[in-house]
Amino acid sequence: MPEFARGAFPATRMRRLRRFEWSRRLVAESRLAVDDLIWPVFVFDGSGREAIESLPGVDRLGFDEICRAASTACELGIPAIAVFPATAQALKTDDAAEAVNPKNLVCRMVEAIKRETGDSLGVICDVALDPYSSHGHDGLVRNGDVVNDETVEVLCRQAIVQAEAGCDIVAPSDMMDGRIGAIRGALDAAGKHDVQIMSYAAKYASSFYGPFRDAVGSAANLVGAGKKSYQQSPAQTDEALHEVALDLAEGADSVMVKPGMPYLDIVHRVKQTFAVPTFVYQVSGEYAMLSAAASNGWLDRRQSVLESLLAFKRAGADGVLTYFAAEVATWLAENQ
Repeated sequence: MPEFARGAFPATRMRRLRRFEWSRRLVAESRLAVDDLIWPVFVFDGSGREAIESLPGVDRLGFDEICRAASTACELGIPAIAVFPATAQALKTDDAAEAVNPKNLVCRMVEAIKRETGDSLGVICDVALDPYSSHGHDGLVRNGDVVNDETVEVLCRQAIVQAEAGCDIVAPSDMMDGRIGAIRGALDAAGKHDVQIMSYAAKYASSFYGPFRDAVGSAANLVGAGKKSYQQSPAQTDEALHEVALDLAEGADSVMVKPGMPYLDIVHRVKQTFAVPTFVYQVSGEYAMLSAAASNGWLDRRQSVLESLLAFKRAGADGVLTYFAAEVATWLAENQ
């Protein structure tokens, strides 16, 4: 190399901007904030807490504990929580009638949360029948098949009782065709024009849902049956865009991709294609894997969790449903 060139080589040094922490912050392209977090919580009809073996560190919460959790979410600045019920087995039936009971567990929990927090905390309710059905499916089963249109009729009634209890966002996770338009029409007819719909628009038939089904008590009901006839195949990407387009046309206010980390490409394509509020669910299996690795000392819990959530932001997500939400909110506050 010529003598005069040695001092100038290379002219572009990418490491300059990485040298100091302040510089890395200054040029950061993606950021994670507490405003990006939605906290999924499991509830049961009682008081105190119940441990979930496959989700270490996540408990089912009784009425006293859900109120504490709601207050904690407000204190931490978490914008919203999503409530999932562990319905008593005795209340589960083939027709999932408990789903439309205005005094069911979810409705009473929503009322309790709203008494505690008012409008300071958004409350999201799952619209699907699996927590209430004796067969563990998201819809009604006729002759061994999950039927679409009859299920949608029940989902509309379920969304209305949740809205009347004070739910701010209904989140249909069932993947029935046409349910977004039907639910929007039902909510509007009931005078619930301001209740949002966050559609599970691209929900995959994934292997990562196991601990969630333990948490809501639907694993035993499903008895090995799959949901591939209505949830998307992991092989599909273009189909996800079609699903999102349909849900938006039917009145969805925001859309969701589920699971999270294995589907970053879907998150990116959805956000780039539609430029609408796009959420992603870091599901129970993802939580369980990170937690197990961290508990064995194979990963740094804090750093690996924050990195995983930043990946969702980098892909284009506006927000993330994560069981780590309260922990992450605390970590972010410490860094301020």
